[in-house]
Amino acid sequence: MFKDSKAFSGFSVNDIAKAKVFYAETLGLNVEDGPMGNLVLHLTGGNSIFIYPKDDHTPATFTILNFPVDIIDEAVDTLTKAGVQFEKYEGEMATDEKGILRGIAAGMGPDIAWFKDPAGNVLSVLQEK
Repeated sequence: MFKDSKAFSGFSVNDIAKAKVFYAETLGLNVEDGPMGNLVLHLTGGNSIFIYPKDDHTPATFTILNFPVDIIDEAVDTLTKAGVQFEKYEGEMATDEKGILRGIAAGMGPDIAWFKDPAGNVLSVLQEK
């Protein structure tokens, strides 16, 4: 029934203006103002993501958006210079001093680094090879 649907994802933020600056300027994505005070992120491949304002927004506690990159250290360094702060984790999912979980070397999947948007939603950059 839905296999040919052009599905898209969406998530809320508490400040649409801050979200627009972050996604357009900090991350360099194509961001369009939507018809009802929302935003539309246009991603490679024709996919889009709907971002809508919500006064009682609660940040997602899981990763809502992953950005595959060729070289994770370069992506993390670039975003850090742009003011992005990466999450630091300990234990089984321990990250290094840059905030990168080195999954490839440990045989635990991709190298991945998590960060938050201005609304507190969790995003990541990841390198699969």
